[in-house]
Amino acid sequence: MQTIRTLLRRRVLTSLGALALSAALAGCGDSSGPAFTGSDITGTHMGQGWTLTGTNGKPYTLQSFAGKVTLFFFGYTQCPDVCPTTLAELAQVVHLLGDQASRVQIVMITVDPERDTPEVLGAYVSSFDPSFLGLTGTPEQVKLAAGAFKAYYAKVAQANGGYSMDHSASFYLFDTQGEARVLLNNSASAAVVAHDIEALLH
Repeated sequence: MQTIRTLLRRRVLTSLGALALSAALAGCGDSSGPAFTGSDITGTHMGQGWTLTGTNGKPYTLQSFAGKVTLFFFGYTQCPDVCPTTLAELAQVVHLLGDQASRVQIVMITVDPERDTPEVLGAYVSSFDPSFLGLTGTPEQVKLAAGAFKAYYAKVAQANGGYSMDHSASFYLFDTQGEARVLLNNSASAAVVAHDIEALLH
């Protein structure tokens, strides 16, 4: 099973790499747009066509975030390391943005809808920053959303009968018009993430 998960993850990461490369090549010769530190994915139309439920119980689509620069990433509340580290870093990003943070929305989409109810997810993300929003839904809705972002996730059985979730952890930046613009590795520093967000704010 580990080999299958590794191959699936490699296939998704390869797909993301090819997507970023094609977007970069498509933009060659056009110096009018902002300079991003992450991969420019302008024109890919990634992340379209999903509906999920927010931690406030309201339905959300991509259009719900019109007018704001939005950062999406996938995770889950019982994640032991990557997700809490990521959320702590994104709280630093909000701090770095200062007054501009009001024009930005950080969104975590759960890959564990069975356990991450709106209430559970809301308590989790808001503990890092009260402005953070979590999105969940039915397993089918989450699968559709992950597919729209080309995000990988899979349930991993544990010896005690429980399970964890294996998942990709990239940052997806969308502009105020709801278009995918930047793909960042979650290892990018808070300063780098803030830089690319600011580029979309100006």
